Amino acid sequence: MDIFTSLAGFGGTLLGYLIPFLFVLTVVVFVHEMGHFLVARWCGVGIKAFSIGFGPEIFGFNDRHGTRWRVAWIPLGGYVKFIDDENAASAGQKSLDSMSEADRKISFQGKSLAQRAAIVAAGPIANFIFAILIFTAIFSVFGERITAPKVDSITPGSAAERAGFKPGDLVTSIDGTSITNFSEMQRIVATSPDRELHFVVDRGGAPVDLTAVPERKEITDRFGNTFKIGLLGIKRSASPDDWTLERHDPLTAFVMGVKECYFVVSRSLGYLYDVIKGREDADQLGGPLRIAQVSGQVATAGFLALLNLAAIISVSIGLINLFPIPMLDGGHLLFYGIEAVRGKPLSESTQEIGFRIGLAFVLMLMIFATWNDLIHLKFL
Repeated sequence: MDIFTSLAGFGGTLLGYLIPFLFVLTVVVFVHEMGHFLVARWCGVGIKAFSIGFGPEIFGFNDRHGTRWRVAWIPLGGYVKFIDDENAASAGQKSLDSMSEADRKISFQGKSLAQRAAIVAAGPIANFIFAILIFTAIFSVFGERITAPKVDSITPGSAAERAGFKPGDLVTSIDGTSITNFSEMQRIVATSPDRELHFVVDRGGAPVDLTAVPERKEITDRFGNTFKIGLLGIKRSASPDDWTLERHDPLTAFVMGVKECYFVVSRSLGYLYDVIKGREDADQLGGPLRIAQVSGQVATAGFLALLNLAAIISVSIGLINLFPIPMLDGGHLLFYGIEAVRGKPLSESTQEIGFRIGLAFVLMLMIFATWNDLIHLKFL
């Protein structure tokens, strides 16, 4: 029996959520920090510690370079600590003047601007590469379930009926994007509530242009979670004979993996933009508790579903870390960009203020996300 499917036997208990959550988060964090680690090692930076988690150490060991590899009690992140870092976030660093000549040569600060930027960017890039490889494996090894984007029936009074869809229509494109799979159409419609979409359908061999606005509806999945998505009211036959399983060659699967990664990024940014514009509710933002809940639920569907979730979370963590917020990788890259323009780094006091602001922002975001989690999990 699939070990993750067997977790369903825990009936949604804490352990049933915790094990998949730790599996997903540990793998994604390890990949992120390994990106920083490998490029830093390649650039000749001395590394004190590679940690999965924060706080007191559970277990660890020292490698031949003197780096402490450790697993800590608080599994909500990780870090790579360089020889000149004052803390795990690299928010404070020792003065080069206070270091020995030998330490200066292997210090992070002593490296060129390009090397420092590469080390910082390597974490998020590793997350994107990891996600693409997972998607590639899924499409090539496990395959893709495909059914034609054909309209079998239409819900009376729905957006599809008002737009003029007819049973038998075959959707060929949406807003200029070619559609070959019913799942592709579902995903575009679901992420476009209250937005005008332009469809081209094949009706009896002739192209027909249609315009529809998916209605924003609240749906409940099989786990009891509620979501607000766009719906047209188009139904497809659920007959197994209408579905095929297609395994793609590695190159095609890789291209599809890149597109899948791009979709997650574009959808995430689009959602945040809509929140800022007031078109979406911020209650869909989730934190560690929501990730734990979803991980446990997805695990009951099997290892493949959990693997797909790991890829999505990896993309999300990579993207979030690129936001130009001090404390995050994107904040460091922002400072390096300013340094490149000015020809010298910002003063230590200015950077310290930036890190304090960044820390406050990150903490407020975590509190808000956790509050949303508690609301959704019915703890409040």
